[in-house]
Amino acid sequence: MDITVNKAQGTIELIVKGRLDTTTAPQLETKVKEVSKEKVILYMNLQGVEYISSAGLRVVLLAQKMMIAVGGKMILRSPSEFCRQVFEATGMDAVLTIE
Repeated sequence: MDITVNKAQGTIELIVKGRLDTTTAPQLETKVKEVSKEKVILYMNLQGVEYISSAGLRVVLLAQKMMIAVGGKMILRSPSEFCRQVFEATGMDAVLTIE
């Protein structure tokens, strides 16, 4: 899995590519913890995620909770078709902001 971090004034975008599963979820969690200390809008771009497991879903929810805790916001940007199907099947599409 590759994670690219783009920072702009008031926003941070994490561009995630590859598989988001038990093996790689801790890597994303570390990045989220690094950037979630700021009151910003966090965009998590999941366009390049070919697979997401329950461990990946946990990190996505954790990111949202951490951003809310500091007065920020998280938006999922361009989730892959696989991610979109998983979010819909689990009901997370009703909880998360997806664009």
